[in-house]
Amino acid sequence: MLLDRLDRKILAVLQSNSRASLQDIGHAVGLSPSPCWGRIKKLEEAGVIEGYTVRLNPLALGLGDTVLVQVTLDSHSDNTLEKFGEMLATIPEVVEAHLVSGEYDYLLRVVVKDTRDYERLLREKLYKIKGIRHSQSSFVLRTLKKADLPLGV
Repeated sequence: MLLDRLDRKILAVLQSNSRASLQDIGHAVGLSPSPCWGRIKKLEEAGVIEGYTVRLNPLALGLGDTVLVQVTLDSHSDNTLEKFGEMLATIPEVVEAHLVSGEYDYLLRVVVKDTRDYERLLREKLYKIKGIRHSQSSFVLRTLKKADLPLGV
């Protein structure tokens, strides 16, 4: 789907506040609610809008530490990659998992209460996944930037 300037403006409004009313979105982009709604429906149907969510504060939920984990697997067979992905899907503390190029195979973003909670996660869940050759963990000290997707508006 080719996005025009109005589509990108609508996406920018929704990205900053997915609860914005059609009137508010229309006012921000210069459209009345009806054509605005039509554009939003088309963006949803095309898969540009995948869903509407709420951003939660990890600290308020007792999840004070974020850990970036680099994982190297023993094998790169389709079966190994599939099984690893299936196991990661069962671990709620793993909030992102990326298959990457470079020196390691996966980059995981993990949220935990503290270092003891992370140690528990390693022992009880991560290290029980077959096929992990090596992992390296880095605790996030401070997040310098967390931004919405660039839309060129």
